[in-house]
Amino acid sequence: MVLLGMRNLARREQAKQLLAWGAARVWGLDPLPQLAVGERGKPWFPACPQYQFNLSHSGTLALCVLADRPVGVDIQEVRETWRPSLVTRTCTPEERAWLASRGDRREDFAQLWALKESGGKQTGYGLPYPPSRQPVPLPPLGEPYDPEKIYPLGQVQFRVYLGDTWRGAVCALDAPPRAIQWVDNLLEKN
Repeated sequence: MVLLGMRNLARREQAKQLLAWGAARVWGLDPLPQLAVGERGKPWFPACPQYQFNLSHSGTLALCVLADRPVGVDIQEVRETWRPSLVTRTCTPEERAWLASRGDRREDFAQLWALKESGGKQTGYGLPYPPSRQPVPLPPLGEPYDPEKIYPLGQVQFRVYLGDTWRGAVCALDAPPRAIQWVDNLLEKN
């Protein structure tokens, strides 16, 4: 499994460049096979279903994960404010208690959201409504997520990724990679 990242995106379509670059280098797929979208929106390659991938972008950031089994990825820029109703609607009582134990920090909510999105993307079903129905593993009350740890939940494993202004997560059947391979130079060529 490989996790690639790009910063300084000007257009969200540039995230597809990241997928094309990774697919060529990791799988030798050049040009990029035609994409299709599953019933619930998950992209895939109909001509090469053995290659699993997922993309996410938020603001000027993008992540792409390549694997040989179903995988989900999400990245979230940390917003200045969140509506309290969003937390109530999207988080379980346990998640709200964990957020409160951490001082209701916006970085922690962004991390929970990235975990939920990556879990929904891994299955191909996306987030349920309400999103509080999408389970995610939690650290003990008061403790932050640790990017060095794997967080198991049933058959899947989660890993978190932390930046100064963003949070990310990968959900997979295998242990997600420890680090993001940043390939920002792709933007310089286009």
